[in-house]
Amino acid sequence: MNWINLIKEYVPYNEQETKDKEVILNCINIFDDVLNRTNELAHMTSSTFVVNKTKDKVLMVHHNIYNTWSWIGGHNDGESDFLKVAIKELKEETGVNNIKVLGNGIYSLDVLDVKSHIKKGKYISPHLHLSIAYLVEAQENEKLIIKEDENSGVMWIPINRINEYVENEPHMQKLYQKFIEKIAK
Repeated sequence: MNWINLIKEYVPYNEQETKDKEVILNCINIFDDVLNRTNELAHMTSSTFVVNKTKDKVLMVHHNIYNTWSWIGGHNDGESDFLKVAIKELKEETGVNNIKVLGNGIYSLDVLDVKSHIKKGKYISPHLHLSIAYLVEAQENEKLIIKEDENSGVMWIPINRINEYVENEPHMQKLYQKFIEKIAK
């Protein structure tokens, strides 16, 4: 299936996702290439919200740039297979290999604002991540690794304590709470 149709066919969970879906589709129509981060205004990213089998813990990484615990994901860099990118990032950033994608496809569509920052010595202007997310289950007993150029920690966090670990990113707290709400349903 064409990646644009995948987004078009996604059924939004709430008003936020409905509006964000419109924005993502508008960006696709306006910009030549949203699959690459060479588009410095808005580009596609793919992520995973990783839970354990009992869904009471979430696997997170400590993000070096933002100095906070975060979900796992990355830039598409031209790749139109969102799930492939999300799984690749999950394996690279955490070391987990035994994973199971939950649900029937995209778990969430979100437009995320990225603040300016320095990456590899280069200034990155504020921009938008057009985020495609998947819900994934992983095994808690797998050996975890740290991808030191991006993260300084990897750990399972009790899902009901997630806000304690992302205190300095309230906009992400809202996103994670949406994910948790969707899991509960």
